[in-house]
Amino acid sequence: MTDRLRAVLDTNVFLSAFLSRNPASPTKEILQRWQAGEFDLLVSDALVEELAEKLLERGISSDRVTEFVTVLARLAEWILVPEDAVRPVILEDPDDDSILACAVVGKADYLVTYDAHFEPLEDGYAGIKVTKVLPFLWALRG
Repeated sequence: MTDRLRAVLDTNVFLSAFLSRNPASPTKEILQRWQAGEFDLLVSDALVEELAEKLLERGISSDRVTEFVTVLARLAEWILVPEDAVRPVILEDPDDDSILACAVVGKADYLVTYDAHFEPLEDGYAGIKVTKVLPFLWALRG
């Protein structure tokens, strides 16, 4: 058993990393730290499907999207989220419930998001710290 942090990144965190022109952006640093093995990234089918859809909508080439999903398949921990684990918590955006369920089922330490719909959970949910990018990055940096 490792003491590494376990985290779910909301699709908007990935989008920010892909769309940022700043090579030192916090979201790019988080993805680099994940690929370097500094924390365990948890994903689910629903999260990856939403991510691929949003990347394509924002003009990211299908080749880059396929390449990134391949990296996720190789390096991320894929969480099987049963349908009954997806509970209506984020009433403003039910798609967010599947991301929250991935964090709960995967026993994540963090759910990292820019989504304001998660703000009511900023005190935590089911033992998960729901936070924005910079506080998570500070936790990674120690």
